[in-house]
Amino acid sequence: MTTLVLGATDNPDRYAYKAVHSLKNHGHEVIPVGIRKGQVAGLDIHTDRPATPGIDTVTLYVGPQNQPAWYDYILSLKPRRIIFNPGTENPELEQKAQAQGIMTEEACTLVMLSVGQYEL
Repeated sequence: MTTLVLGATDNPDRYAYKAVHSLKNHGHEVIPVGIRKGQVAGLDIHTDRPATPGIDTVTLYVGPQNQPAWYDYILSLKPRRIIFNPGTENPELEQKAQAQGIMTEEACTLVMLSVGQYEL
């Protein structure tokens, strides 16, 4: 299962950093995408918008005020679901995703992984 982490960072104090590590530790393929180059969990952070087929989940660590610039990209990936982590909730993007048959969840990726609820 491939997860794209949008808002990835090499800052260990950020939840996106912790999510990449936790996803990898749980055996998931991870594609970190952010606005600054760097590495997290041994992976290069993409600063472009990689057209990656087979994305199961997009987990968001970008605030709603910065999400509109990413809408087309996120939706073009045709993920099975989008996870809106705390602070990223966005009814507009949720509606756009649901209209395309993409499941949305307002949840915490780190908690979902830790309690075994990440996989469906």
